[in-house]
Amino acid sequence: MRVNLKPLAVFQFGILQFLSCCGSETHKNPASNLGEKPIGVAITIKQPLGLPPVPIPAGNPETEAAVALGRKLFYEKRLSGDESVACATCHNPLLAFTDGQKQSRGVGGKIGTRNAPSLINAAYAPVQFWDGRAPSLEEQAAGPIANPIEMNQSHEISVSKLEADPVYKAQFQKAFGPGPVTIGKVENALASFERTLISGNSPFDRYQFGGDKHALSPSAIRGLAIFRDKNKGNCVTCHTIGEKDALFTDGKFHNIGVSVNSEGELTDLGRYDVTKIDTDKGAFRTPTLRNIAKSAPYMHDGSLKSLKAVVDFYVGGGNSNPYLDREIKEIKLTGQERSDLVEFLESLTGDMPPNAGPPEREQARQTK
Repeated sequence: MRVNLKPLAVFQFGILQFLSCCGSETHKNPASNLGEKPIGVAITIKQPLGLPPVPIPAGNPETEAAVALGRKLFYEKRLSGDESVACATCHNPLLAFTDGQKQSRGVGGKIGTRNAPSLINAAYAPVQFWDGRAPSLEEQAAGPIANPIEMNQSHEISVSKLEADPVYKAQFQKAFGPGPVTIGKVENALASFERTLISGNSPFDRYQFGGDKHALSPSAIRGLAIFRDKNKGNCVTCHTIGEKDALFTDGKFHNIGVSVNSEGELTDLGRYDVTKIDTDKGAFRTPTLRNIAKSAPYMHDGSLKSLKAVVDFYVGGGNSNPYLDREIKEIKLTGQERSDLVEFLESLTGDMPPNAGPPEREQARQTK
């Protein structure tokens, strides 16, 4: 059983499919683009208990100025066509960087076909989007801005708005040095901020990696055993736990029997739309389970409202289809075992990243 939870949204516009909360338009942003690499002293993102070091690309080092700029852009509604939507609209820090909706809403209340996932620990993902079409946070960062279902504003207009704002102009120069605002700089700044959205030090981490054998309840400890047991939950096959840390994802793609209609047909082809390989039909990237208790509803279509519903789904072996992952099969769990597994999943709620909310709120607190 794999508790494959929480998605990244893909919206349809005409005959094209657009990626929600990660966008449809990915801007090629080589790490070596002249003038788009942050300047200044690089900083280190301190990983909490239970997580490995955060991978940082050489062409987009973390700096205080770039992170601060990315944080401001993340909450900037002027990046949307009607100035009503920001990245934070679908990735609200008060909701573990999700929006709590079955499907996310963009400009004008337009509704997509997938639900917004948490951005927590997205820095560790080897690829971005639920179908893996972007190889980095940089290449996905500006997509939602141009997506007509999400923020519905061309990159050119967004850049012109930022270029015309003297405050933003100064912040871009502080982060990147002299030169015009570019969409590449926007992407790098957003990605720099998103890499700081790290969460660990959960009760599980304190139990597993911190040596605190009282950090988990007896029920959660039993749930962990079920999670690992190949003959029971078998969740660890895709939601991995290492010797020194745990990302709770293998970073791969699996068809778990979601988005299958009553005729047994797939309604969302997932990874196949990128690779055109038949075995990738209906496959989606394994999400992390960290903070999963705070990011309902679940699955890429938002079809399951609770962790109990997710466990029940896997106990039933998912929905049959020709491309179902071979590890997905009906399993036997008692009511108590299901409850224990849910309690273990709830123990994966860790510390939220500091300095991640709207920057104006922090400024207001500092002036009081």
